[in-house]
Amino acid sequence: MDETSQQNRRAFLRKSSAAIVTGAVLRNTALSYDNIIGANDRISLGHVGIGNRGRELGYQPGYAQQRAVLERLADGWSPEQVAGRFARQAGRKVISHESIYRFIYAQIARTKDYRWRRYLPRAKSKRGLRGRRGGSTARLIKGRVSVAERPPAAAERTTAGHWEADTILFAKYGQVALAVLERRTRIILATRPRDRTAERVAQHLIRLFTPMPQQLRQTVTFDNGSEFACHRKLHKLAIGTYFCDPYSPWQKGGVENAIGRLRRFLPRKTDLATLPNEHFRAAISTYNNTPRKCLDFRTPAEAFSEVLHFERESTCPLSRE
Repeated sequence: MDETSQQNRRAFLRKSSAAIVTGAVLRNTALSYDNIIGANDRISLGHVGIGNRGRELGYQPGYAQQRAVLERLADGWSPEQVAGRFARQAGRKVISHESIYRFIYAQIARTKDYRWRRYLPRAKSKRGLRGRRGGSTARLIKGRVSVAERPPAAAERTTAGHWEADTILFAKYGQVALAVLERRTRIILATRPRDRTAERVAQHLIRLFTPMPQQLRQTVTFDNGSEFACHRKLHKLAIGTYFCDPYSPWQKGGVENAIGRLRRFLPRKTDLATLPNEHFRAAISTYNNTPRKCLDFRTPAEAFSEVLHFERESTCPLSRE
């Protein structure tokens, strides 16, 4: 990512009105860290929670490292991404993601300041699963093929070109974003259709997939939302379409996870009508340029770039002498 793009992304993180709490607010918290944790009552990242896990890891953090962790969290990285990237750069384990989680939750319990939760990807003030609601509209989708019939390469993530799709809903009626995620590289593409009708969603999917090489657009997996009822329009691009079992969104867990991470920058209360396009693109760019454990702490953008380069090289005709 070039310097201009990096500056734009950081400007978005600090100033975007779409975020509940901006990166600037988080950094102000980090800057006042010494005041939050007094000299006589200091809780380090390596020494929080039951059993003093930090000591077991042999990690004795300094203030500079604590600040570095908070800086990365303020950039939208998860504790696991912070810990993994530090380990990749240092060539050894520096801190565990569990220590970071325990540290944040310890601050919430100790200070009763719930702004600390904004350092976490889902901004939860306590751990635990939330209940689910809603019903299935699978019977309304014609030509629906079960995810169980998806090619093995798609299920196993052995090759690129297999995607998952979902919509991102917002508080104002009718406002929606459409996201597609490539299962192997975790790259995410997104667009903003005017509404959530099946015809409109199909048009936007076709626009997203048409420029891609055929090998990078083989299958798409959907949930059973009625907005995907026109999925067969993708067949003219030779894209296979598959659907999760009813009440089983985990079968397309990649895009579900990505949307959850994007909510940090595009919360449900965001008004898409007033959100500038550059802020929307910056949120997607932030996700694509954040390291992932499943990619050995490369970024989705790096992983997809490698695949795209390989695809272009492998399809380039041999020169003739």
